[in-house]
Amino acid sequence: MSKLGTALSNPSTFDNNWSFTINTVIKAYACSSLPDNAVVFYFQRLKNGFLPNSFTFPPLMSACAKTGRLDSGQKCHGQVMKNGVDGVLQVQNSLVHFYGCCSYIDLARKVFDEMHQRDVVSWNGIMNGYLKVGELVVARQLFDAMPECNLVGWNVMMTGYLNSNNPGKCLKLFREMAQRGLNGNDTTIVIAVTACARSARMKEGKSVHGCLIKASKDLNLIISTTLIHMYSRCGRAEIGRLIFDQISIKNIVCWNAMILGYCIHGSPKDGLNLYSDLLSIRLESTEKNHVKSRVLPDEITFVGVLCACAREGLLTEGRKHFGNMSDVFGIKPSFAHYWCMANLLANVGLMQEAIETLKNIPVESNLPLESSLWSELLSSARFGRDVSLGEQIVNKLIDQDPKNFWHYLLLVNIYAAAGRWDEVAQTKEKMKNRGIERTPESFFKLDVVDKLANVALNGTLKNSCLCIFDTLGSNNEEFKLHEMQQQLQWKLLMDLWLTVLASEGTLKKLNIMGGFTDDFLTNFNVMLCPCPRMTQSPDMWGSWDALLDF
Repeated sequence: MSKLGTALSNPSTFDNNWSFTINTVIKAYACSSLPDNAVVFYFQRLKNGFLPNSFTFPPLMSACAKTGRLDSGQKCHGQVMKNGVDGVLQVQNSLVHFYGCCSYIDLARKVFDEMHQRDVVSWNGIMNGYLKVGELVVARQLFDAMPECNLVGWNVMMTGYLNSNNPGKCLKLFREMAQRGLNGNDTTIVIAVTACARSARMKEGKSVHGCLIKASKDLNLIISTTLIHMYSRCGRAEIGRLIFDQISIKNIVCWNAMILGYCIHGSPKDGLNLYSDLLSIRLESTEKNHVKSRVLPDEITFVGVLCACAREGLLTEGRKHFGNMSDVFGIKPSFAHYWCMANLLANVGLMQEAIETLKNIPVESNLPLESSLWSELLSSARFGRDVSLGEQIVNKLIDQDPKNFWHYLLLVNIYAAAGRWDEVAQTKEKMKNRGIERTPESFFKLDVVDKLANVALNGTLKNSCLCIFDTLGSNNEEFKLHEMQQQLQWKLLMDLWLTVLASEGTLKKLNIMGGFTDDFLTNFNVMLCPCPRMTQSPDMWGSWDALLDF
């Protein structure tokens, strides 16, 4: 951008209103971190007599799409009409892309329907627009109707499923793509592995990894980081560590993936040791003045570190790291960090101080982390029967993503664990009023909660256990066990069951497990965990041994 500024300061640059130069500057601004300047620059040159052409508007509309400013985009759309280039395919595609990015899908569809000629860019643009507003059915219809679908189209549709919390459909599409003999690119691999991570499908994730090895494909930093995340979420942080150690040049995203993998899904002590390694490398780089090799921890790093301290009950160390965030690294604590500290305080028995910590969070603090990480942090916390902390977090998540079904399910589970069945009913009514759609497997999970609620109200403990297993058995054909176990929310469901049992005083050894095979018990083990391996500490997940003694 410094060279661009030098060129713009030279008056002779735009002598004779040379269109090529002006279009190049607009494109440079559109690709920069200051896309707004593209629109400002365009209208400045327009006043000086510049005559735009069909090459002017695609980067200009791209700049408007980046900023999300409808007013600027519509002014530029007016310029398209005024200059008679509204029939040019590339310009029409840019308009579809702009309106789709701004979530004005009706306007995007109007432009799309009026196009006399369409290419794969046109179809991908309108499909992406529908995915952005959550219209997966329409997007899939467009995907299936495409005369010719390129790799970008497959990636767009898979990403849409992934972003809409449908990793299963994402992987199904990935398998369909492979069956057609289509070779994906790095983006495809990252999408597929991420879907495996979010649904804890380690078998499929290993299959993708194996294909990469078989093809002798070099793992770049992005793919390696995604694989680390996948193995960690599936409870195999040690495999993630092998990949991590093979990366020659690591960035902070890579370090965070491994640190969080240990701290949340694996051994917290290993995570803290890895964080110490990060600081040691930073100090060595500083002493040797290797600027390029310095990697500084960021706010995500400290979420993992503080979460590890909370899991291990390391109060002194946790307070030290929390203080170092701002004092040493200049990182302003967010809601996530305060919440981790509250979790730590609660786990060492300082419940009142934990509540005060959350009450005193600065107003400007927010939820900067992606909701999937928040769900993991929330599911790893146990605050006894005081649900205010978890309730506060989930409500913030709902404000952040009001159409996400799983956030409401988290809230239902929290209320159910505390025996607040009226709030369970109120939350479900709120979901109904807001039009929150539920997938078949989510209907199944809420059905289990309903049965548990009804039985709990009747005070019959043994029947509550039997109802859960009866539901598991009666739905086994429609919802295969290996599919259900992939849902991380299963841990929450079974965790609330343990909590309800514990609330009766002691975990009674009920003889209800007779007739179940070893495979079923193994899979039931999986469902009680946030990932397909029991790697968390027993204190964290409650009376694990008592459950297995049933």
